[in-house]
Amino acid sequence: WKGIDGTDIFTYFMTAQDKVRGKKPATNVTYNAKLNPCQLIGGYDRYQQKDINNEVMITFGYGDGGGGPIRKDLEYYDVLKKGVSGVPCAKMEFAGSFLERIKKRAEKNPKTPCWQGELYLEYHRGTYTSMAQNKKLNRRSEFLYENAEMLSVTAQKLLGKEYPREALHGGWETILLNQFHDIIPGSSIKEVYEVSHRQYEKIGEAGKRIKNDAETAVAENINTRGGVLVFNPNSFEASGETKLDGKTVYVKNIPPKGYKVVTDVCNTNSVKVTDKFLENRFFKIKLDKTGAFSSLFDKKNKREVLKKGERGNVLTAYEDIPRDYDNWEISNYYTDKSWEVDSVVSIKPLSDGVRAGIEITRRFLSSTIVQRIWLYENTPKIDFENDIDWKESHILLKTAFPTEINADKATYDIQFGTVERPTHKNTSWDAAKFEVCAHKFADLSEYGYGVSLLNDCKYGYDIHDSVIRLTLIKCGNYPNPDADKCRHEFTYSLFPHSGDFREAGTVKLAYLLNSPLEAKKIESQNGTLPEEYSLLSIDSENVICETVKNAEDGDGVIVRLYECCNSRANVNLTLGFDFDDVYLTDLLENEERKLRKHGRTVNLTLKPFEIVTLKLK
Repeated sequence: WKGIDGTDIFTYFMTAQDKVRGKKPATNVTYNAKLNPCQLIGGYDRYQQKDINNEVMITFGYGDGGGGPIRKDLEYYDVLKKGVSGVPCAKMEFAGSFLERIKKRAEKNPKTPCWQGELYLEYHRGTYTSMAQNKKLNRRSEFLYENAEMLSVTAQKLLGKEYPREALHGGWETILLNQFHDIIPGSSIKEVYEVSHRQYEKIGEAGKRIKNDAETAVAENINTRGGVLVFNPNSFEASGETKLDGKTVYVKNIPPKGYKVVTDVCNTNSVKVTDKFLENRFFKIKLDKTGAFSSLFDKKNKREVLKKGERGNVLTAYEDIPRDYDNWEISNYYTDKSWEVDSVVSIKPLSDGVRAGIEITRRFLSSTIVQRIWLYENTPKIDFENDIDWKESHILLKTAFPTEINADKATYDIQFGTVERPTHKNTSWDAAKFEVCAHKFADLSEYGYGVSLLNDCKYGYDIHDSVIRLTLIKCGNYPNPDADKCRHEFTYSLFPHSGDFREAGTVKLAYLLNSPLEAKKIESQNGTLPEEYSLLSIDSENVICETVKNAEDGDGVIVRLYECCNSRANVNLTLGFDFDDVYLTDLLENEERKLRKHGRTVNLTLKPFEIVTLKLK
C-alpha cells in the first residue's frame, strides 16, 4: 500500500466470508470469522493473489466486542486440520510468523499489486459526524496537549522549569483511550459518552493548568515596559485575530512557537453591516430574507464566488434513516427528502473590535439555530459561529456553498498531508464517495482561484458539482437514543482565495482557527527574558512543525515536522536554545543517524509529505 508520500508498506486484507451454495457471495468480509467450512471456503475463494501466495489467513473468534474463540471453533479445527474434501486445510499459527513468510514471497514476485493512495472502504460514513461533542473535545484536547508540551519545553529551556512529564502522559493516555474505534466514531452507548465527557473535562482542566503555568512563568520573567503579550503556538509567524479583555483585536508578526510583547493593537473595524448586505475591503455579501448569501463578491480578485442563481451558506436538513447501523451509516438515498432551514426568527447586527457581522436566529421543528456571521478588518475570510440547541432525530444537517469553480477534484486535509478526491460520479467508485472525511479543511480550486472551507471540530465533507458541503449534525437513535440531541457550538470559515490552497495559505489559516493566538496585558517589569522569543523557526512555507516535547526517554527534545504541500523542501530549522547533538529518529524516537548542525540551525531536505522526527540533546 503506497501512501501519499510515495512510501509503501506490506498490507494484507482479510477475506473471510460465508460461502453458501446457490447464494451470491457477500460484498463484505470479516476479521471475526467462525472457524467452519463455509468461512474457510469463502475466505479462500475471495482471496485474489493465489498466483503469488496460496495461503490465506482467517482470524476467528469474537474480536470486535471481545471474547475470542469459542469451544465450537476449536472442535471444528480438530476436524479441519486433518483435511476435509472440498475445504482448504486448516493450520493454527501466529499471525506474525504467517505475515513474515508471505511478505518475503510478495517482495520477490513482480506480480504483487500495489494500491496507491486512499483506501475508501464505502462504509460507516456517519461516523465522521455522530456524537459531535465528543469529536470536538477530542480536537480541542489534541491541540491543548500539543501546545502544553511546547510551552513546557519553552519554560524549561528559558527558566529551568521542570517538565510535567507525568501530567502530560496522563492526558495523552486519556485522549488515546477515547480514540478507541467505538468511542470517537460516535457508535457507543450513552453511558460511554457520559464517562468520556467527564474524562475530557478532567484532562482539559489539567492541560490548561500545565499550559497556563508555563505561560505565567514566562510572562513573569519578561523584561518589558508593558503592552500586550501574545503567544503563538503555531510553527509559522502569524498575524491575526485574538481576544483581549473580551474584544477581538488584531496583532501582527508574532514569532513561531513563541511570544511577543506588542503595543500596536488594532481594535476597530470599518465593516459595513445591514440586514441586506455585509461588506469590508475583501468581500461584498448580499443577503436574502432567510440570511443566506444571494451573492458573494470577491473585491480583491474581482469575481463572484457563488454560482449564478444559487445561494451560499444554505442550511439544509435531510432525512437520515440508513438501512442499518443508525449512528454509523449515511445511506446514499439521504438526499431524497430534505428541507431548507429558512424559518428566521430574527436578524441583528453585531460589532466586536476588528470584526462585525450579523446574528441570525432560525427555528427548525423543535430546534433553535443561532448563527453569527463575521467579516474582518484585516483577514480575508468569513467566519460562521454556530450555537445550536438541537432536539431532532434522524436528521442530517449540512451547510452548502455552490461555487463558480471548475474542478474535477477537491483537496482534503488529513493527518500530515492532503488527499484529492473526485467531485463527479463517473464510476461506481466515484459515486460511493458521497460523504468523505477530512480534518481541518477542504478546498476546491481551479487554475488561479479557489475556495477553502475550514472547520474547528467537524470531519464530514461532500464536494460535488462545484458545491462544497460540510456536515454539521447527524442524530441517529441507535445505539444511543440521545445522540447529538444537545447544544452544539462550533465554527466554520469560508476562505475564497487566489491561486490554489498551497499558494493561498489555507493550511496556516486552518491551524490558526484551531490553535489561535492568545493575548493578555502585561505591565512594566524587570526580568531576564526578552520581549520577543521563538522556540524554533522554519524558513520554508510548506513545512509545519507539529510537535515540540521532551523525549519519551527523558534524554533531549523531540521536534516533529512534516511537508504539507506535496513539494520538496530544503529547510533551515533554527532552535531558540542550545543543544550539542541532533539525531534523526523514527516515530518511536529510536535514533537512526546523527545529523550535522551549524550553531543552533539544522539543515534538512524533506520529500513531498515526508514526516521527520528529530531528537535534540
